[in-house]
Amino acid sequence: MGYLRPLRTADRIADQSDPQHYWQHGYAIVRGLFSPSEVAQIAEATDQLYAEGVAHGRSFRHGNLYYDVAEATGGDPLVRMVQWPSYHQQVMNRVRLDRRIARLMQPLIGGDLKQIINQVHWKAPSRIGHFAWHQDSRSRRPASAYRNLADSYVQTGLAIDRHRPESGCMKFVPGSHLGGDLGMDCSKKALGSAMTGDALAAVGLSEADAIELILEPGDFAMWSPYLVHGSGTNSSDHKRRLYINGYVRAADCDRGEWAFRDGKPVPLGPKPQLVHYEELYERPEPHYV
Repeated sequence: MGYLRPLRTADRIADQSDPQHYWQHGYAIVRGLFSPSEVAQIAEATDQLYAEGVAHGRSFRHGNLYYDVAEATGGDPLVRMVQWPSYHQQVMNRVRLDRRIARLMQPLIGGDLKQIINQVHWKAPSRIGHFAWHQDSRSRRPASAYRNLADSYVQTGLAIDRHRPESGCMKFVPGSHLGGDLGMDCSKKALGSAMTGDALAAVGLSEADAIELILEPGDFAMWSPYLVHGSGTNSSDHKRRLYINGYVRAADCDRGEWAFRDGKPVPLGPKPQLVHYEELYERPEPHYV
């Protein structure tokens, strides 16, 4: 198992590197962390989740579980993402607690970890799927709940399908994490907004420095919360799915569900913990939003 670098074009072989590549460039990749048979099970689980979202027909919340669904204007509703499916989908829950992930996190942020991101993203062919240039750090709110964000938090993504430029793969700006919070314009939601060169130029970056995150099913990417990234639309003939899990050193975070203690998986408890949904304890019941 080794850390690998995505290169600027899809037809070049990535070089191996050690975890220092993560700290220097803001990202790292492990190729084939999950086997084809495991990915097939995960894909089947995401199909179940997608069908649940379609059945709701619009955005739906039950505690931390949330389906982001664009209502139909002709055809089926479009499910864009689901947050915290692991409360009821056992395959997805098992993956987020996989010891292989714990071993990858250990040299980066330690063995006692909470989790504040657990979500599946779908990017459907020929549908709106822009994700503007942004830093994940801007979504870690309230800021007072997160300490030492630069070296206590790792965002991860497991490719369920092939990620290529034509399928709307992510793009990274290597090294952009070293500037910390760049104060990128958040007046518009990143989801549904296009990447623009002006947004990068405004914070002293350039599109010429961006790389495309080329992934095969089973590949596992890790990136810093301060790494500038985004993605375009999917013009391929297949959906592009990504399973995202964000881990944080427990001592540096006041929110989230426990994931690992001393590198060992921690099951979900009987009561959901506060993550992002501020009304979790005031309005935990199922409702449409």
